[in-house]
Amino acid sequence: MTKKEKVNFTLETLDALYPTIPVPLDHKDPYTLLIAVLLSAQCTDERVNKITPLLFAKADNPYDMVKLTVEEIKEIIRPCGLSPMKSKGIYGLSQILIDKYDGQVPADISALEELPAVGHKTASVVVSQAYGIPAFPVDTHIHRLMYRWGFSDGRSVQQTEKDAKRLFPMDKWNKLHLQLVWYGRQYSPARGWNLELDIITSVIGRKTVINEYNKKQARKK
Repeated sequence: MTKKEKVNFTLETLDALYPTIPVPLDHKDPYTLLIAVLLSAQCTDERVNKITPLLFAKADNPYDMVKLTVEEIKEIIRPCGLSPMKSKGIYGLSQILIDKYDGQVPADISALEELPAVGHKTASVVVSQAYGIPAFPVDTHIHRLMYRWGFSDGRSVQQTEKDAKRLFPMDKWNKLHLQLVWYGRQYSPARGWNLELDIITSVIGRKTVINEYNKKQARKK
């Protein structure tokens, strides 16, 4: 298959599996999405979705958030991990949103990246899912899939993002990002990977990846 044929096969397969796709983090507006994505760093979405209702019951907007202390925020979000850094970031970015943006979350990646504890991936998720602006956030699932499928060399998430944007049409990016996250979790995980269930990798995957998988399976027998 040519690279274009592989891209088309990937898009068609993902559309068949996920004709509609939800954002995995529960939220109601750009601000609550921003906080949820920030909390998801080195934490599962499932756990974040259990903690955010507790936090948002007290503060679901920047004005109420700065009424809490950093310590109060830290105690609520502790199960998400990295709570000292995340609590300072949540408090700090909330104050900046009030002071600089009238309490609104800017629809601009560069502006978001200037906020405390907000990196490129977080900013990309917010603009794509909250505002519908084309972006291609790359998490560990997407980084793994792009390498397994021969679409990127796996050197860095930055390179993977560049390759993804080059290969896939811009009007597909926002939906495709979510489709890839769900596919990676369900069919092509890092651990417990079953190539027979991973239809995309089994059809278009790198030969070196498939050969390594088969060698590991043979050693288990």
